[in-house]
Amino acid sequence: MKGLIALLCLVAATPAFAGAYRWVDENGQTHFGDRPPSHATSKEIQLDSTPPEVDTAAHERKRQMNEFLEQTEKERAERNAARAQQEARAARQQAHCESLQARLKYLNRVSGIYHLNSEGERVFVDDEENERIRREFRARVREECGG
Repeated sequence: MKGLIALLCLVAATPAFAGAYRWVDENGQTHFGDRPPSHATSKEIQLDSTPPEVDTAAHERKRQMNEFLEQTEKERAERNAARAQQEARAARQQAHCESLQARLKYLNRVSGIYHLNSEGERVFVDDEENERIRREFRARVREECGG
């Protein structure tokens, strides 16, 4: 008895590989179905059941899409890296300009500019040299920082 039940379960579980049927009704319309109709003459037809994995065109489209996505990601990464480098350069330039402007402010505030001699003593420059140093430094700030 158990063998009969197991056999019935196996038969019921296997997919039915019955063909597909085609028939024309009384109005002239063509119909398709998995069972032959009782009211019309039908013809069994074979369906091409190529599995989707074998579809080479689909594989090619998938490969092209993956290549496109990889290229897009690569370009995005390159743009992000270039933007990060540009932002880092801009930050360094801003820090450099802030330093130059602070030194210019100091030069404009002090009354006398000096150099240290070989013994480490201060040697003040004359007024004409003071003005030349300030003028050249202002020009350097304008050139490097635009203002």
